Amino acid sequence: MSATSGSAPAPPFPQTPQFWVLMAYALGLGVFGACAALLFMGLIGFGDNWYSASDPGWFGGHWWWVGVAAGAGLVVGVLRRLTHLPAKIPSLIEDLEHAHVDVRSVPGIVAVSAASLIGGASLGPEQALGSMGGGAAEWVSRRRGFSDEDKKVNTLAGFAGAYGGLFSSTLIVVMLIVEVARPGGQRMAKTLIATIVSSSVSFGIYFVVAGAFFLDAYSVPAYKFEDWQLAAGVGLGLLSAVVVTVLVAVIKLAVGLFGRLRVPAIVRPLIGGLLFGIVGVILPLTMFTGSDQLKSVLETGGTLGAGLLAALVVAKILTFAVSEASGFVGGPIFPALFIGGTAGVLVHQVFPGMPLGLTFTCMLAAVPGALVSAPFAVVLLAAFMTQVGALQTAPVLIAVVTAFLAIESIKYVFVTRRTNSAGIRPRAKPMTH
Repeated sequence: MSATSGSAPAPPFPQTPQFWVLMAYALGLGVFGACAALLFMGLIGFGDNWYSASDPGWFGGHWWWVGVAAGAGLVVGVLRRLTHLPAKIPSLIEDLEHAHVDVRSVPGIVAVSAASLIGGASLGPEQALGSMGGGAAEWVSRRRGFSDEDKKVNTLAGFAGAYGGLFSSTLIVVMLIVEVARPGGQRMAKTLIATIVSSSVSFGIYFVVAGAFFLDAYSVPAYKFEDWQLAAGVGLGLLSAVVVTVLVAVIKLAVGLFGRLRVPAIVRPLIGGLLFGIVGVILPLTMFTGSDQLKSVLETGGTLGAGLLAALVVAKILTFAVSEASGFVGGPIFPALFIGGTAGVLVHQVFPGMPLGLTFTCMLAAVPGALVSAPFAVVLLAAFMTQVGALQTAPVLIAVVTAFLAIESIKYVFVTRRTNSAGIRPRAKPMTH
């Protein structure tokens, strides 16, 4: 048989025209994502105009906030009907896992999310931004007739372009997408390169116009690293897992309760707005995404007291669950950061011997890391936001991995019990192979 017989081996993917087409689109998606993020973040900033005059303590809000939140709920209900947005839309995590965005739902998601965030819902902007970036990439991929693999790569590059400026770091964005989407084989290498290009371009544009969004956002007191802090990271991780378990349980409960309401779908967001509006009057720091509110917690935590801090954690879980269940649209990362960071300040209040920088940073990372199953991305995010030292990052990583493993073990036990209760038993396998 001659050496030339048969088909020639395929060239490495960087030496194919399709790869350079993907790179060109990654560049364009970075530009689009930065512009979309700047416009959207500027739009939802109007919510600060009615929230700014508040006190962080008990009943520091104003009762007219309830009317604004309820009005936002009514707008959300109307927009959902006008845009034909389904009652159940895929979550941000599901879109990333499947590297797919339903293009038809993008206008409704963006409009409803904008109304939700301006109205004070306890949600983040990442759902709308991801839908815009990923949806634009999905639309382009269909028109260009991309293969299934290249379409997924391009969609993830669209997400990266939308998040490059928001998270103020190409490394964080790429790690988040890779951890959640988990592309395999050759698609992994393509995804890495495409998301790096797209998020880098996006960050460059966003930074020039608006500056860094997350870099050094939360100033924590410097502290010296000691060996015992590694063990403390395990404890803080387990506590974070408890918080995430409660959060997920409350969300499921809220979804069930709102699902059983015998009212038109357009009314449910109005009820949700009334509820989180009332909570917001009692505890104003539970309103909105939680990004600016967490700065207030960190700055005034010493004067708020342990009771108020505990109430803030519980109330933020409730308002996040109500916002999700009643029809408002937004992402989970920002509220999870608030819940984790506030819980960290609370731990420091209860155990003053534990440095605030340690407790705050560990739980700031561990709660969202376990919730969205992206442990390493949130460790980087926490390190960027707090600027803790390299040694101080070690207990943070331990806390995040501990929380992640604890939540995954709970999922495993739950799935196993549900399978057994359904009468499904694994078949006995032969002893020999």
